[in-house]
Amino acid sequence: MSKPKRKKSPRNIVQKPKAKVLVYDIETAPLLSYTWGIWEQNVPLNMIQSDWYILSWSAKWLGDPDSKIMYMDQRNAKDIEDDSKLLEGIWKLLDQADVVITQNGKSFDEKKLNARFILNGMGPPSSYEHIDTKRIASRKFAFTSNKLEYLTEKLCTKKKMKHKKFPGFELWKECLKGNKEAFKEMEAYNKMDVLSLEELYNKLQPWAKEADFQHITGEVQCACGSRHFHKKDKKATKSGLYQRYTCQSCGSTFRDKTNLREKGFSKKLLVKE
Repeated sequence: MSKPKRKKSPRNIVQKPKAKVLVYDIETAPLLSYTWGIWEQNVPLNMIQSDWYILSWSAKWLGDPDSKIMYMDQRNAKDIEDDSKLLEGIWKLLDQADVVITQNGKSFDEKKLNARFILNGMGPPSSYEHIDTKRIASRKFAFTSNKLEYLTEKLCTKKKMKHKKFPGFELWKECLKGNKEAFKEMEAYNKMDVLSLEELYNKLQPWAKEADFQHITGEVQCACGSRHFHKKDKKATKSGLYQRYTCQSCGSTFRDKTNLREKGFSKKLLVKE
């Protein structure tokens, strides 16, 4: 009697990770100042007319439908420079997050938000891990550019949006005037940055060691959400021999923590001088 065929684990079944992973992006208002010229100007503090602030933010939980994307901006603020309500919104999300994902956020978004938090008398949100797709791209690849626009153009179906009616700086300039139509374009622009960033992260995460949330969830689960793994060959290191696995959904590689070699194996080896 022939043995029944073993069913293969389904491929490309991606479940939402149990860790709370927040993908977000902010837009800031420019610093306005007086200058004596247009080339290589040093601007003293007493020539600053208006400091920067948060103009808008967009965010979504990794794995949620696109329809659940969140957004806030300053279009209805009585004082456009008072971004306290926006800060409360993004602070609450960061406070819930186990992990955040940004593009260049370790250098920009996180520090900008922290500056506005403390200036508004707010404490830090609960600690979270931070995955920056720009740093993954820089560390693991040699792309022509590590900017979101270039990476999403080359790797994603959801691409960073170009400004339509208000090209370049005109969008920010019109938003500062309270132009509702400009804010609608800012909303579309900010949301698309988050949607394209999420897709970019999903493309890069098999290459990123930091994209592993098992220590948060306490369960064997890939960062893509899959629980289906394929056993590979064994991995030999100086400390031992370990079984390797591949995620059947995204191709991420893992290894078991159990050492398959007998105790004292390393003592039998010579040490190269």
